[in-house]
Amino acid sequence: QVQLVESGGGVVQAGGSLRLSCATSGSIVRNKGVGWYRQAPGKERELVATISTRGIVYYGDSVKGRFTISRDYAKNTVYLQMTSLKAEDTAVYYCNSPGMGWGQGTQVTVSS
Repeated sequence: QVQLVESGGGVVQAGGSLRLSCATSGSIVRNKGVGWYRQAPGKERELVATISTRGIVYYGDSVKGRFTISRDYAKNTVYLQMTSLKAEDTAVYYCNSPGMGWGQGTQVTVSS
């Protein structure tokens, strides 16, 4: 069964950087769009960034200019590079693709 497994979260000070990884199968990375989402305590899950099969990227307004989504075909992995992190970026981050279930996510905590 194809899965998406998130990793790379941690605790970082405001202004710092983290890179999240979403490991999955080659068929997902090559043939389907992948998105990063996040859910903060008491809030609904929100879309952070997506990358389409054609490499077209989309960013939510709150992360535009600070986060970068990319993919590595050789490693079957989609990344989310996060810079200039803010306390409000604290959340559990998930990656997903159409038709897939949700994984456990990876916790990102930004201390101010």
